[in-house]
Amino acid sequence: MQAWIVDKPGAVDEGSPLVLRERAAPEPAGGEVLLRVLACGVCHTDLHLAEGDLPPRRRGVTPGHQIVGRVEALGEGVTAPAPGEVVGVTWLAGTCGDCAFCRGGRENLCADAAFTGWDRDGGYAELVTARADFTVPLPEDLASREAAPLLCAGVIGHRALRIASVEPGQTLGLIGFGASAHLVLQEALHRKLRVLVFTRGDRHREQAREMGAEWAGGLEDSPPDACDGQVLFAPSGSLVPDCLRHLRRGGTLAINAVHLSDLPRMPYDLLFGERGVRSVSHVTRADARAFLDLAARTPVRARVTPYPFPQADRALRDLKASRITGQAVLEAPEPAP
Repeated sequence: MQAWIVDKPGAVDEGSPLVLRERAAPEPAGGEVLLRVLACGVCHTDLHLAEGDLPPRRRGVTPGHQIVGRVEALGEGVTAPAPGEVVGVTWLAGTCGDCAFCRGGRENLCADAAFTGWDRDGGYAELVTARADFTVPLPEDLASREAAPLLCAGVIGHRALRIASVEPGQTLGLIGFGASAHLVLQEALHRKLRVLVFTRGDRHREQAREMGAEWAGGLEDSPPDACDGQVLFAPSGSLVPDCLRHLRRGGTLAINAVHLSDLPRMPYDLLFGERGVRSVSHVTRADARAFLDLAARTPVRARVTPYPFPQADRALRDLKASRITGQAVLEAPEPAP
């Protein structure tokens, strides 16, 4: 089978850290399923992995953690999902299941957690294996390319929105307007929140307003109101002080990033007034099921820019250059009959 691997991490616009290789087809171990990849979302975490901001856990790993796949084979002991069923795979690939975090419903904080496309090979491939108990069911009416972004951009955004703790009628600030933010905006409007979007570039501002944001501008601008809660999507710690300047007392800034550049020195006055800053660390299976259930019941839908499977490297370059509307999705070729 063919699979993209991170050979030598480096800047995607200066070289080719992502390389297409021929590999032996994987076989499912006990408790695993073998999936034929139908679509895989392209995430900023994949970009961080390729460029070395997020150091690869092993050389030659295949990225991709927003996987829609059809079950081809079952490992020993697996009874579900069934062969032929289409399921999703998220960033969280497995946990110990026995620590206090796992037992307490916070498996995303498990110290022994493994992650798809970082510890385990991910979905930039024709075939992939996954723990059967970490696959998730998908809404039946969604095409593979539309379902893929929900598995990370949607789920992590759903968790970030919950951590930001904004109630109906209150004001949510979204800082950055990429794949995850455009899904959070839809969920926020469904929850009757006012939404202010802080982003660079006229195109993203226009998209945000067209999708229902009350206001869109820059962090240097003066929005019509302060935010009761915020979600920061841009992986830049230097933005945190500017975010806090727009955050109302008692509000929470949720940082939706696996990798973030260092936070700068800032005056305590920006935090005073019981403002809070919280990281959003991965997702749980419960998060995935809750968001996918929401997507099945509401018109929350991803805006997708599809890329053929052989163009994964171009998708990462376009992602870095902000040339993508919504979420890039790799569409794997169907096997020959």
